[in-house]
Amino acid sequence: MAQGVLPFQYQDQNRVAGLTALAGLPTYLDLAQAAGLRDSICRHLNIRSGSKQGWSDHQIVMALVLLNLAGGDCVADLERLEADEGFCQIMRKVEHHGLPRRERRSIDRRWRREHRRTFVSPSPVFRYLAAFHDPDQEDKRQAHSAFIPKANEHLKALEKVNRDLVAFVQSCSPQPQATLDMDATLVGSQKDQALWCYQHYKAYQPFNVYWFEQDQVVRSEFRDGNVPAGHQQLRLLQESLRSLPDGVEKVCVRSDTAGYQQDLLRYCAEGTNERFGVIEFAIGADVTASFRQAVREVAEDQWFPVLRTDPDGRQYETSQQWAEICYVPSWAGSSKKGPAYRFVATRELLRHQLELPGCETTEDSDQVQASGGARYKVRGIVTNRTVDGNELIHWYRERCGKSEEVHAVMKDDLAGGKLPSGEFGENAAWWGIMILALNLNAAMKRLILPKSWARKRLKAIRFGLISLAGQVRARSRQLQILISPRQPAYALLLQIRERIAQLAAKGPPAACCQR
Repeated sequence: MAQGVLPFQYQDQNRVAGLTALAGLPTYLDLAQAAGLRDSICRHLNIRSGSKQGWSDHQIVMALVLLNLAGGDCVADLERLEADEGFCQIMRKVEHHGLPRRERRSIDRRWRREHRRTFVSPSPVFRYLAAFHDPDQEDKRQAHSAFIPKANEHLKALEKVNRDLVAFVQSCSPQPQATLDMDATLVGSQKDQALWCYQHYKAYQPFNVYWFEQDQVVRSEFRDGNVPAGHQQLRLLQESLRSLPDGVEKVCVRSDTAGYQQDLLRYCAEGTNERFGVIEFAIGADVTASFRQAVREVAEDQWFPVLRTDPDGRQYETSQQWAEICYVPSWAGSSKKGPAYRFVATRELLRHQLELPGCETTEDSDQVQASGGARYKVRGIVTNRTVDGNELIHWYRERCGKSEEVHAVMKDDLAGGKLPSGEFGENAAWWGIMILALNLNAAMKRLILPKSWARKRLKAIRFGLISLAGQVRARSRQLQILISPRQPAYALLLQIRERIAQLAAKGPPAACCQR
């Protein structure tokens, strides 16, 4: 009987043939094993360690990591993984790999009845995520005020797992400098418990600290939507500095105007950090009335064009200009022996823009009218770096492109944009596990995949590597994943496994500890 217009039909497969639509996903299992991710989860997370029955911490967390990488965005999508018989065969095989006989038997004894599932079902996942929520913290909330619930021991353990993963990347590709991009991102939500953000919709607003050189998120704190991006930003920087692995000798910080805070700027400029000393920074400055006045006082011949470099290495002028401005806010000039702060302004001519009645420039506007009558849009940067202005602006703006892309990956490519619960702690755990998947994929791109894949988004990686058709069969106590000879990714898969085997031979770094 015809099923549609074109000459093909869908039919049930009468026997289990080991087919999989995720033939490339096991390479991430390989990388996770080389990175010691399983051992790190077992060492730090102890939600299920006290129970001798049911799913373990490692099984649940890794299932959610794989769910993110495969493209799932809700807990119910675990059923899609369970339905992939070929990939389930691989999971069952690798679950006991490298474990002594006693530990393998203890895993099998966790089940009273015959164990038929490979991936955890949604109900146990929700019960597991509930352990990350602390109801006592909810009682401390006050209406119309910013509040960050204190992380319980399980959320702190999840942070330690991420710290171990970042340390693995650093051990494989050491970087002496850590440029930390600090920024928050909005995750829209229609849940009743979500709070209104500054963009006038209900959301959560996680704050992320991104390590530019390693393409890793060092620290991510889940927050309510009404918490300003600059709230307790110095504390987050200090926690991120303690999380940086060995081998980092210099730290730089970049942030938008949310980081324009006296305590943060002084902490970086005065060199009070015992490990790194003075921290170079470039942070967006508030365009206040006194700042605009300082911009007006700059002579026209002191404005220089902002240059850009094309793909061929040639520089060209843009429509923007920059200048050093003589601007010393009261907090920066309180001590003659204090550090020097340098202020740089950029301006862009507003063409063919008329002021409508009732829309005149206000005191908090970012527009400045020059002596000749031209009106400019103005931005400010405060820094303690001594490099050329063009170099400083280019370096500062690198933060916008890459960190914003990472935020898009979190919310669109991974499952960070669809939170599973109305409880704050459960969403924080979901977000933290997504960060593990994000960093694992970044490690795959940075350490394993060819350089041509370095700039690919996860959508392209799924199409070209993860979501491959294959058939799994058992031969000589091993599993073989059969790939079509016409599949161009076959040679890439062999190359990936060889590279991961080289990293595994070195072994993961020693367990990280809080400094």
